[in-house]
Amino acid sequence: MLVVGAIDRRVKCVVSQVPLISGHANGQRLIRADFFAGYRGMFDADRRARYAGQPPAMVPVVAENPLDPAALPTPDSWTWFTETGQSRAPSWKNEVTLRSVEMFLEYEPGAHIAHISPTPLLMVVALTDHLTVADQALAAYERALYPKKLVTLKGGHFDAYIKDFGDAAAPARDWFVEHLLPG
Repeated sequence: MLVVGAIDRRVKCVVSQVPLISGHANGQRLIRADFFAGYRGMFDADRRARYAGQPPAMVPVVAENPLDPAALPTPDSWTWFTETGQSRAPSWKNEVTLRSVEMFLEYEPGAHIAHISPTPLLMVVALTDHLTVADQALAAYERALYPKKLVTLKGGHFDAYIKDFGDAAAPARDWFVEHLLPG
């Protein structure tokens, strides 16, 4: 939402909840340094295969063992996706294209943060989020121009959707009401 809010003036209000700021910086925290070269090798092999007309390589979204290759290699990701898959999305498949992981590492929405203004921006940041890390989101908020507002949650990334949902959703609703409805 940060990029769209920065480049499309039709957007009248932005709410970014537990936002990704830098795919590259996040990837460096999520993927062990000694695994990075292996991922690069997998990306290169996948690209060559796709250019040769082969189907894209797939990787798990989550893995129970955080040392196994996965798009989101954190224990809380494993818990949330497996529990949510069972309870809310029984046909969900634990797979994503390897290219999606590569593109995630290249995605830099934080580079656009200062261009969102004059569109109103609300950022909802989970302070113990280690998937889309809080320190990067807080630093990006500081770079954002007004009008802006920050809401912080005590929990982690997935708590914004479950345990802290009310604390995330109510300010978002109020922000939309304030900036989108005629006053």
